[in-house]
Amino acid sequence: MKLIFDQPSGSPLNIMRRAGYSFQRKDDRTGEMSFVKRAGSGDYPRFHVYAKTSPKGSVEISLHLDQKKASYEGTTAHSGEYEENKWVEREAEIIKKEFSQ
Repeated sequence: MKLIFDQPSGSPLNIMRRAGYSFQRKDDRTGEMSFVKRAGSGDYPRFHVYAKTSPKGSVEISLHLDQKKASYEGTTAHSGEYEENKWVEREAEIIKKEFSQ
């Protein structure tokens, strides 16, 4: 699920932390940041967010739900849910609320 926020009042790092996400890494080439938030007591399922700030200051969020760890060594493929899922939609509302503060 894609979300776009024009001119947020804080940094994506701080906003995502307020929403309960842990920072994973930043891609030095693209500037994209990766965040995760557990949806249960184990490592999976978990919400996974990629956030990227545009040169004009807007922030694009890509949100999905990772159901399990990658199945094959050396791959990043996993059972992710991106759209039309009540859990992803509910989590999107939480993120929207944090970005609107």
